[in-house]
Amino acid sequence: MHDSDTEREDRHARRMQSRKAVVDARIDAARSARGVLVVHTGNGKGKSSAAFGVLARALGHGMQVAVVQFIKGRRDTGEEAFFRDHPSVRWHVMGDGFTWETQDRAADIASAEAAWQVCATLLADPSIGLVVLDELCIALKMGYLDTDRVVAALQSRAPMQHVIVTGRGAPPALIDAADTVSVIEARKHAFQAGVQAMPGLEY
Repeated sequence: MHDSDTEREDRHARRMQSRKAVVDARIDAARSARGVLVVHTGNGKGKSSAAFGVLARALGHGMQVAVVQFIKGRRDTGEEAFFRDHPSVRWHVMGDGFTWETQDRAADIASAEAAWQVCATLLADPSIGLVVLDELCIALKMGYLDTDRVVAALQSRAPMQHVIVTGRGAPPALIDAADTVSVIEARKHAFQAGVQAMPGLEY
């Protein structure tokens, strides 16, 4: 015997009512308003791109925002070209390129430290609503910066400031300190099939 359309609709309505009650209860329980620390990590593509999407969202709400790019050294990316001249955006490209390009650990450490000094100033500024620390995870993974010092600064930042940290290999201490962690998995990438990095998609 097949269920009638009415019975299916009734079951669906009961499931949705039950789900709504659960969601409403969670929303009602979430009463604290404060800055959130978000980490985008994993080997998949899209960690920085997701952060820049949130950057656009924050600008839409009239927030002041800032970006500090560790490791990455190129200044011809589409996101920088789009955001850099916005009056509410502070954009800092502080890297010299990925480690296989620089092949100079001392220089990489110096660049990371210089970038971190910029970060420290931004994290202490309550007028900035969102800070994106792009590829900071790699700088921590490579030992260019002390993880404990970085995590302590993130935890003592301006109370209503949101921070998004991106990059592969987020250290456990950073993951533990974060409010939200997304691990982006790699299944396929066009580069593996010999497709070069394309403007508008990769940079």
